Amino acid sequence: MGFTLAYELDGILYLNVTNRCYNNCTFCIRKNEKGVGYDLWLDKEPTAKEILEAAGDVSKYEEIVFCGYGEPLLRPDIVETVSKKIKKQSNAKLRINTNGLAEKVLDLKFLEDLSGLIDIISISLNAHNAETYYKLSQPSVGSDAFDHILEFARRSKKYIPRVILTVVNTPEVDIEQCRRIAQDIDAEFRVRPHLT
Repeated sequence: MGFTLAYELDGILYLNVTNRCYNNCTFCIRKNEKGVGYDLWLDKEPTAKEILEAAGDVSKYEEIVFCGYGEPLLRPDIVETVSKKIKKQSNAKLRINTNGLAEKVLDLKFLEDLSGLIDIISISLNAHNAETYYKLSQPSVGSDAFDHILEFARRSKKYIPRVILTVVNTPEVDIEQCRRIAQDIDAEFRVRPHLT
């Protein structure tokens, strides 16, 4: 395999489980030729065994993140299987970076299955309202995507210890309104830089 299944950035291990995503965000790092310095375009979706082999000695990490060039929760079974194995070998905090739409796409509820495995979920809120979200994220799942993300974030609070809502710092986004949305959900809030 010429692509990267596990990569390290700033002492954190990232696991790349899929390239599939149902958004076409205008600011997505996939559109940036440099990416994150690794070849994350997958020729095929890896098995749990392949991901774990690529991860190597997970005991040396304090944090391990499911994040690549796609939406990791489109493969909830793989995330769950890999998380269970890692939890047996490491005390690392497990985080998922997600756009919050996989349950809608798959027509499946799986957050409860991740309870006790995933310590942190970082959800890309991306905008302060549905109209701006649709313009910036260009979801293929319909105009109700933003409402679904808010509901997913609220449900995440029941099962995941730390819930973080994030936005990319772009001129179209009202950062303070996004911060208030996070406060209403009782989630943490983070502004991500716009990588050009």
